[in-house]
Amino acid sequence: MVKTRRSGKACPAIFLLLLLFPPFGGRLFGQIAPGLLDSAAPGPELFSRAAVLMDAETGAVLYRKNPDLEIPPASLTKLMTIHLALEEIAAGRASLDEVLSPPQESWAVNMPPRSSLMFLAAGQRLSLRELILGMAIPSGNDAAVAVALRFAPSVGDFVEMMNREARRLGLRATRFVEPSGISEDNRTSAADFARFCRIYLQLHPETLADYHSVPEFAYPKAENLAERYREKNGAILQPNRNNLLKDFPGVDGLKTGYIDEAGYNIALTAEREGTRFIAVILGAPAARGGDRLRDEDGRKLLAWAFGNFKTLRPQIGEPEPARIWKGKENTAELRAGEDPVFTVPANRGNRLRLGTELIDPLIAPLPASYRVGDIILSDDQGELRRIPLLTSREYGEGNFFKRLWDSIRLFFRGLGEK
Repeated sequence: MVKTRRSGKACPAIFLLLLLFPPFGGRLFGQIAPGLLDSAAPGPELFSRAAVLMDAETGAVLYRKNPDLEIPPASLTKLMTIHLALEEIAAGRASLDEVLSPPQESWAVNMPPRSSLMFLAAGQRLSLRELILGMAIPSGNDAAVAVALRFAPSVGDFVEMMNREARRLGLRATRFVEPSGISEDNRTSAADFARFCRIYLQLHPETLADYHSVPEFAYPKAENLAERYREKNGAILQPNRNNLLKDFPGVDGLKTGYIDEAGYNIALTAEREGTRFIAVILGAPAARGGDRLRDEDGRKLLAWAFGNFKTLRPQIGEPEPARIWKGKENTAELRAGEDPVFTVPANRGNRLRLGTELIDPLIAPLPASYRVGDIILSDDQGELRRIPLLTSREYGEGNFFKRLWDSIRLFFRGLGEK
């Protein structure tokens, strides 16, 4: 890598001062070039009241419309319910294949009017996996209650788990009063829920294939019923309510929702050629055809995103060692301080160049993870990103004679540069 240097022409007096006052490290985080993501075409006009779109891998927010407006999430709530169930499974406190009987509180006949249902009833037996499918595909409110009662003594106790998890994840505008989304008193924002969806996909990437992109769900099957009812079985086949699974290439999740007080909501994710976006759209009109307007918003937003942005994954290799002065050792091993993956406009980053910029002179002692410079990523149009270069471990100060000798060398080097 080509090295460029900061303050390489400091006066000799500065070099002498460095013996007593080694330089401090700079900022700890890298940055993309200012204005880099602002060069895209303007985002689309949406019918919905609020929306956020982000790069799922980097978290870069690329589109905002009323991102902090609080709106009931409706059945998007079930993603938190699924998340908590999967976390309990990951902790070994449950199994996807365990078989349970739905408690009376979760039977379809006991759900509020106009509920979405998977049609749980007395005498049935089903797996936890089926309950999650019943939330993900037909958006069963009964399934959400059954899952809540599997992991807490009451629905209220499970709601406490939901709110505790929302706080733990830093979702400041998100709060729940029940696990299915039917209540208008549940609240979230597009910004909050997009952040949650990103965490959800990082923790549970298998859910896209296992649940959220499954096209249909039939229940109850014969094996779910008491033996005396199996001959009369008539499983109810319900389609996945995310219409964009069928008509927008790359969409493989996540969840739709509707209540009168919110309008039509959707949490979308789509992947093409190694780039995945998350779009959360809240508050499409709660009128006839509002679901079509919501879906159109989703298509426009994802088409704009794929047309204007991509995720870049540069291979930066192992950084070269840096020269240290006045230390026990003459060189320090370095490491990149951040993952080099970042979001760029679709027309950038095709011919990538890497360079380094280092503090010079670099004076011992140096602590571990001390920032000594940057890796600079550029293309033909200019700088794209800076990634911190950090010391891989602590580097101690040399003895008196080593410090004196390096001070003399730095002094005369400074004279020569002057």
